[in-house]
Amino acid sequence: MRVLVAGGTGFIGTTLCTELDERGHDVTALSRDPDKTALPAGVDVTMGDVQAYDSIVEAIEGQDVVVNLVSLSPLFEPPGGVSHEDVHLRGTENLVAAAAEGGVDRFVQMSALGADPRGPTEYLRAKGEAERVVRSSDLAWTIFRPSVVFGDGAEFVEFTKKLTTPYLTGLPGGGKTPFQPIWVGDLVPMLADAVEDDAHAGETYEIGGPEVLTLEDVTGLAYEAEGKSVTVLPVPMGLARIGLAAAGPLPFVPFGPDQARALGVDNTVDDNDVTAFGRSEDDLRTLRSYLGLEPRRGRARTGAE
Repeated sequence: MRVLVAGGTGFIGTTLCTELDERGHDVTALSRDPDKTALPAGVDVTMGDVQAYDSIVEAIEGQDVVVNLVSLSPLFEPPGGVSHEDVHLRGTENLVAAAAEGGVDRFVQMSALGADPRGPTEYLRAKGEAERVVRSSDLAWTIFRPSVVFGDGAEFVEFTKKLTTPYLTGLPGGGKTPFQPIWVGDLVPMLADAVEDDAHAGETYEIGGPEVLTLEDVTGLAYEAEGKSVTVLPVPMGLARIGLAAAGPLPFVPFGPDQARALGVDNTVDDNDVTAFGRSEDDLRTLRSYLGLEPRRGRARTGAE
């Protein structure tokens, strides 16, 4: 199968391109700034910007499947002159149009938990609008809505450390917002299965990891992995929003009011659709394991308790 992965040189993209290459597919990674060093020799790399339709048409023509992984981080303010709407909505519109024109059969869209055109953040609203574009197309589509994804090159743990300090720190709402982090090595084979199997066409999958962790839990694990402890003090959500809104315009502060709102949004699944790919939560890697920490004795404490 000929597969084009938009955002193929990014964090999830490099892992997916490698997986698809190992499964014997003819893979092309599309990127604004292509760098082949992290990809297998069998993966082609081409330059293209999803915000510029003419730059992606030739690369997409004749592909069997397009996977859209292009994304701005919900954890940090977008770079100057770019918006979530530009990348997630307009970029998806261009990819879907080019796929339809280029004879593509299947389209796999990376969305996010909570994606909703009326969602509380710009990121979730743009992701929700992008889902509408995909569903209204004539392509055989599959949509993934994962919780936060962790792994080498991911931002989640790094974001937590940027937001806090070791030993004693404050977190909005005491860091009680729940997440269900999933390891990239568990998510990517599911994406690859959706590329290959017609049974996944027309489905939207909400994907989470094996445990629910609060931001306080993740902060504790991040510093425990460094041999440090941390005590979290609660910062009222309203005060946190005011502080981040005031600090947002400063060039050295990568957060803003949208990130403050995001920290109040539940990021867990009601029913974990990993089962649609023959997996159970017990099969999945925990964040503690990824950070090289020994499992807790007895049942692990999670933010759900």
